Amino acid sequence: MASNLVMPPLRARASNRLWRVFANHLATAAAVGSTILVMAPLIAIFGYLIYKGASSLNLAFFTQIPKPVGEAGGGMANSILGSGILLAIASLMGVPIGIAGGIYVAEFGRNKRLANMVRFTADVLNGVPSIVMGIAVYTLIVVPQKHFSALAGGVALGIMMIPTITRTTEEMLLMVPLNVREAALGLGVPNWRSVLSITLRTASPGVITGCMLAFARVAGETAPLLFTAFGNQFWSSSVNEPIAALPLQIFVYAISPYDEWHRLAWGGALVLIVLIVVSVALVRYVAGRGVLKGAS
Repeated sequence: MASNLVMPPLRARASNRLWRVFANHLATAAAVGSTILVMAPLIAIFGYLIYKGASSLNLAFFTQIPKPVGEAGGGMANSILGSGILLAIASLMGVPIGIAGGIYVAEFGRNKRLANMVRFTADVLNGVPSIVMGIAVYTLIVVPQKHFSALAGGVALGIMMIPTITRTTEEMLLMVPLNVREAALGLGVPNWRSVLSITLRTASPGVITGCMLAFARVAGETAPLLFTAFGNQFWSSSVNEPIAALPLQIFVYAISPYDEWHRLAWGGALVLIVLIVVSVALVRYVAGRGVLKGAS
């Protein structure tokens, strides 16, 4: 009689244990499968770029400017330099403004009409096509100046960076526990100092990630540069003149009828992807080491 009363609970526990093991393995398999699905496109694209573009990479590619039509060889050294200048201008404009906007919306503009307008504007700018952004900057800067320039291209890319950084900064700051703010204020620290030295520093890994996402987004943009930087086949480092850029040079080579230019276009695409990956990885490494968080 007693054994009959004990057996059902034992069977139930064994059944529950088997179900938990099965559910655990099923969740693990789903997580691994999702990871593979996320990584597969990146691996496929990167692998195909290596297959098509690695043969074009040599010393001349990084040290020479494009050759005239009909001449073999040449490189994209001027385009690499131009992309660096454009992204530097864009970062100098977009990162401070984007972070400042996110700080205002999250810390000082709660339940205020201006903060709602900033948030709405950032959401709208996130959905504006890049070519429209290029046309707008063309009207505001290129037309009054009467010439294309690296400054116009950097401004167009910088404007595109602002909404992503603003919204990311806002979300990261809102995730900082309220106790951190209250502890700083309780010690007599002014609110603005508490935000800059404590709240922003606590959220800095997420803020840096948002900046890198914005950087990676604009690094490969071509459409806004067609209306602003325009491109240049020669060496140019002036911000007041047309300047070359890797996406522009890849576009020109890709639509050409020459096999040699197609080969160089694949090489340029590979270099662009590698530069973006290395830049993002380097910043994340520095942030992880605590350098950008103010650690000693």
